[in-house]
Amino acid sequence: MDHEHLVYTKDDGIATLRIDRPQELNAFTWDMYGGLIDIVAEAAADDEVRVLVVTGTGRAFCVGADVRSLESGFEDKSKLAAGAAGAGGAGRKKNAGPRNGRPTGHLTVLLQKMNKPVIAAINGIAAGGGLDAALACDIRIASDKATFSSVFVRRGIVPTMGGTYFLPRLVGLDKACELIWTGDLVDASEALRIGLVTKVVPHDDLEAATEELAVKLAKGPPLAIARSKGMIYKGLEMELERAMEDIMEAWVALSRTEDHREALSAFLEKREPVFRGK
Repeated sequence: MDHEHLVYTKDDGIATLRIDRPQELNAFTWDMYGGLIDIVAEAAADDEVRVLVVTGTGRAFCVGADVRSLESGFEDKSKLAAGAAGAGGAGRKKNAGPRNGRPTGHLTVLLQKMNKPVIAAINGIAAGGGLDAALACDIRIASDKATFSSVFVRRGIVPTMGGTYFLPRLVGLDKACELIWTGDLVDASEALRIGLVTKVVPHDDLEAATEELAVKLAKGPPLAIARSKGMIYKGLEMELERAMEDIMEAWVALSRTEDHREALSAFLEKREPVFRGK
């Protein structure tokens, strides 16, 4: 599928989604936002894709929504949907999002829920919804030129794509409060220090470092990786006893797969395993 300002490619199990609107610092319009959702959903459903890389073109990863498109993107500004639920509880109106009908948190939910690793290759500025989207990825590799800002407070609103959910889990409660309440800019070294990103590399090495990790994950056992991703995130909200039950269920299921038998054979034969996701 073709979407303006979005480039989607696949190569050897690795899908790359590049936001390509550099003249606007990769700010997305609501049409682009719909395209991002479509592409992530496609990657999630594609058995040929084992890893998704999300990155940007130019000097920004993504600065979130194009402010100039906000007014035209909603029929009624009061209906801005910050969550991903799509419908409220009893007595509440259904959430309304952009004109495509999808709420503004839908993208971040898709990134978290897809049963494949998602790597954010943060090439530059990550602000607002762009920061939130990066936080929703599983691993964040940042250029040493990258900067980060939860800029929403400067627009008089709250993070609309998950910042209040992700930041406390990554950087701790007090640091999350500071970042969200001030909108202050954080450079790459500080982002690494506080746990906002996984790794920082020289800017010119970002593509190679990301590819190295993506290739390693793409060669891994997709069933085990998918199961463990779901367990990791569910486990954050789960009591230990229930988590241990899930672990045993997963072990039993995976022990019956061809991938598990291939891993044992490769170990005994002193060779690299070839996993087929079966």
